[in-house]
Amino acid sequence: MIDRIINTGVHDQDDQEEEKEIEVTLRPRDFVNYIGQDRLKENIKLAIDAATKRGEPLDHILLHGPPGLGKTTMASVIAHEMGSQIRVTSGPAIERSGDLASLLTNLQDGDILFIDEIHRLNRTVEEVLYSAMEDFKLDIILGKGPSAKSLRLDLPTFTIIGATTRTGSLAAPLRDRFGMIHRLEFYTPSEVEQIIKRAAKILNVKIDKAAAGELAKRSRLTPRIANRLLKRVRDYADVNGDGIIDSPISFKALELLDIDELGLDTSDRRLLNAIIENYNGGPVGLETLAALTSEERGTIEDFYEPYLMQIGLLERTPRGRKVTPKGYRHLNKSPLPNKKQSSLL
Repeated sequence: MIDRIINTGVHDQDDQEEEKEIEVTLRPRDFVNYIGQDRLKENIKLAIDAATKRGEPLDHILLHGPPGLGKTTMASVIAHEMGSQIRVTSGPAIERSGDLASLLTNLQDGDILFIDEIHRLNRTVEEVLYSAMEDFKLDIILGKGPSAKSLRLDLPTFTIIGATTRTGSLAAPLRDRFGMIHRLEFYTPSEVEQIIKRAAKILNVKIDKAAAGELAKRSRLTPRIANRLLKRVRDYADVNGDGIIDSPISFKALELLDIDELGLDTSDRRLLNAIIENYNGGPVGLETLAALTSEERGTIEDFYEPYLMQIGLLERTPRGRKVTPKGYRHLNKSPLPNKKQSSLL
């Protein structure tokens, strides 16, 4: 379920392309239609107005936070508000310094280069990026050995917007070159409900207020998941109803998807149960938990933990991850007596 709802999981190429097109259609293009993240929008608007007034490029921006909160969308909105062209790439896609050089030399003054998963940049590529971000210069080494020569090229005045789920994985020199570093926070249920209503209108789907509220509650406070749940419930309504999403339809569709009232799916519950059943609720180390659940460490850190911690079902301690009393209650389980305490009784 984590694959299907949280991380797309569309395996057919045609379906995947269609899914991407729909996601792009649902993305707001300006601050007026961008719901939520009010403090971030206020700061970015101020920076844009100041840069425009001075006739300067916008300072480099680093956006970080859990997946699905709108980092890519925010980059596109910034470009629109600046009246700039945006080029989109990702850290893993820039394998060599030459790839980065090709991207940078093809930019125009005022363009924005958006680098998703910037924490996955190759270290040698990072080093080339330092002078490009700071001085708008590109240092290229021609040749090898004693005959190698260094060539410095002038670059257009551009803005880099980096997105990452792991700021701690960024090298300090790269992080320090961003003039603005902002975290995207989880949305409120009311904001997610507004996003769902907006998406339903764009998709020409009729949804009542109660159903929109129920979807919002189960969307993990994340717009990307809200939009995907809306599309899956729309499918159910088209096949098993008259195409209108009301409360009964939404409840049946969400039950079929195995999404509970807090937005947890089978994978979330399996992780919490693994900690409870195998380690008496924790604490348990991340590596052990990854082996126990057959999930990658990065998947647990990026997809499971942020939301489970946000809603108070899981906590991170110096000794590892631990299920909270609220987590026990949600799973209808009772904590076992502490072994040290029970031995004293």
